[in-house]
Amino acid sequence: MPDAYPIVTVEPEWVINPEEMGGKTKFWYGKPDDNTNWLFKYPRPNTGEHWAEKIAAEVASVVGITHAKVELAQFQDERGSVTESFARGGRALFHGNELLEITIENYDPTAKFHHSHHTLKNIWLALERIFEQPEAAEKAKLLFAEYLVLDAIIGNTDRHHENWGLLRQQIENRWSGFLSPSFDHASSLGRELRDERRDRLMTENRIGDYAERGRGAIYWSEDGRHGPSPLELVRRAIHAYPDIFQPAILKLEKFDKGSLSKIVNRVPTDWMTPSARTFAIALMSYNCEQLRRFI
Repeated sequence: MPDAYPIVTVEPEWVINPEEMGGKTKFWYGKPDDNTNWLFKYPRPNTGEHWAEKIAAEVASVVGITHAKVELAQFQDERGSVTESFARGGRALFHGNELLEITIENYDPTAKFHHSHHTLKNIWLALERIFEQPEAAEKAKLLFAEYLVLDAIIGNTDRHHENWGLLRQQIENRWSGFLSPSFDHASSLGRELRDERRDRLMTENRIGDYAERGRGAIYWSEDGRHGPSPLELVRRAIHAYPDIFQPAILKLEKFDKGSLSKIVNRVPTDWMTPSARTFAIALMSYNCEQLRRFI
């Protein structure tokens, strides 16, 4: 097995304040000798949300997709993950719901579930209206497409309107902004499954069924009953916006099963069961195989 990922030990005196957004318990902290703040996140009970966050970040790194830095961590004998803050240097993060509220008529920024107005078409429209220069809007779309390809690889079903955003800062007399790195990938890789369920899906050769039935947080149309799976969303988007999504798909050319296995197997032995490892590798292998058909 390759060298295990390091575990960050977070000290109580480093804690700054709790984070209210989202459903999980988390808090910000900063080390005295470091100007960077980090967000510690506890996984929900009986889930692998902590190792899912770490694996997703490593996959993004290997594929070449901009992402928040993540490490495995412990705080007072409890395990979790830590994410480095990217809202620094005078930059402020504006979440997707805030951007959509000011650019899309009648958009409800407070909706938590089954928000059918959170469509890819509306996201594109919001980016076009936020960025005055067409080149800047195009760049933002290309980056967002990469994030959706990452979601498709790892099976991330939680790209809701608070799980993407824009970093903005004032430079002299003007505002400058760009799409934030991809973040919050805990709802991926079958992190919610018990080993018995994973083993059954593997034995019955139903990894594809699991991948295809996932319901994403981005809808294809406003009258849809639910969002398509992350994989299906990219399939549709490649046909609808080939110039935007093809560059992201091409990033998979050098990403093979060996890379997947190495990333997953660096999670410390006692943090992830053998069944969870096997399932995560199989799921990503299936998703990558589906996506490579468009190369």
